[in-house]
Amino acid sequence: MRRGLRFGLIAALALATGVGAAVTAAGIDHARRNAALAPTIEPAARGEQCIADPALMRRSHMDMLRHQRDETVRQGIRGASASLKGCIDCHASARTGSVAKAPSDFCVSCHSYAAVEIDCFGCHASRPVHQAAATAPSEAPK
Repeated sequence: MRRGLRFGLIAALALATGVGAAVTAAGIDHARRNAALAPTIEPAARGEQCIADPALMRRSHMDMLRHQRDETVRQGIRGASASLKGCIDCHASARTGSVAKAPSDFCVSCHSYAAVEIDCFGCHASRPVHQAAATAPSEAPK
């Protein structure tokens, strides 16, 4: 009877150890997969520091932009630090000149990862004004 009990305990320990190792390996594999899918964020092309800590910006940028939009539209206050123009001026890609043209661009990379639609650029330019003016086709006088 003792021999059967010992064998049962050893088998249970081996099974528990194997299951624990499998769960740990699955967790590591899941973490690797998530890291591989995480957005690649290109560093800001201009400016030395963002207007807020990156963690705060990830969580609250939409609230900051919405608040600034309301102040601009309703009260005529322009030039605040949390403006869409300010974000675009610093974060436009050196490669594409935009924050929303290519999948690797600043806004698109995170919004795609989070499965969140970007509706800013239906009305607003996704490129800095100085770049957009430089590449806009010139109008010939008629």
